Amino acid sequence: MNQQTPQKNSFKDTLSSVVAAFTGIQSEKNRQRDFSEGKFSHFVIAALLGVAVFVTALIVVVNIVLPD
Repeated sequence: MNQQTPQKNSFKDTLSSVVAAFTGIQSEKNRQRDFSEGKFSHFVIAALLGVAVFVTALIVVVNIVLPD
């Protein structure tokens, strides 16, 4: 029998899934793929990067809007 092993998501796929989840536009198909083929460490790293970018963007926006 020729059984296919599930293909693991690349880090790029994981990063796009995390961005989609952050923005609330993740599809059910991609969510199912992530849970079945995703690598946990990739999700942790991508989520930490996403949070860091979000917090940095908030700090930059607040510093631009508020006067010194």
